[in-house]
Amino acid sequence: MTDNNSYIIDFQNVYKSFDDKKVLRGLNLSIRRGETLVVLGRSGCGKSVMLKILLGLLPADSGQVFVENTEITELVEGSLFTIRQKIGMLFQGAALFDSLTVAENVAFALKEHSKKSAAEIDEIVKKNLQFVDLEGTEQLMPSDLSGGMRKRVALARAMAYQPQIMLYDEPTTGLDPITATTINALIRKTQKELGVTSIVVTHELDSGFSVADRVAVINDGVIIEIGTIEEIKNSGNEFVQRFIAGPK
Repeated sequence: MTDNNSYIIDFQNVYKSFDDKKVLRGLNLSIRRGETLVVLGRSGCGKSVMLKILLGLLPADSGQVFVENTEITELVEGSLFTIRQKIGMLFQGAALFDSLTVAENVAFALKEHSKKSAAEIDEIVKKNLQFVDLEGTEQLMPSDLSGGMRKRVALARAMAYQPQIMLYDEPTTGLDPITATTINALIRKTQKELGVTSIVVTHELDSGFSVADRVAVINDGVIIEIGTIEEIKNSGNEFVQRFIAGPK
């Protein structure tokens, strides 16, 4: 680890390929405890692969990943589960269970993996739905919800286990501007009110800049620039400037 107290996550020289396609080419990235770090980059540049390696869903080819000083790339499944309990994930498509109600979706991991009573779980579900401004939706089905509401239920589900770390994979893609603003506000709310450390991967500049404490830009499987929003905007890196400027 770079600094045991400051950094909660640390990628050190991580490589990942799929057949002959090199996706991560020596990724180095350290995330500070309690910050929201936004990772910007084009589609297919390795952002989502990075998150899956952090969750232990994909093995790295080489390199090391630390979560709270624990090196996770060689952990067996049982030990990985302990790490995963510290991490919540908001998937790009929300990934709700269509056959379960809103309340059952939010309660799912708690029922499967905790020893909490039904009454305790019901209280957590209620509290988390209130947190995302969806109280009263407990008995609705995912098919009854708009895209933005589905994302908010997915966030309530991810937060039910009280994770220390939240991962957001393209959280506002496909949402209208008003709904995207709501999701971004909730990302900030989890940090400010709950002290959660967040990694937000996105290719949407406005969304990323609205939630970031720091921004990392990834290109060809490596971090080419990292800093505050102002530092990124004033970067001398040609790719960063082209990315910020957008299509001409």
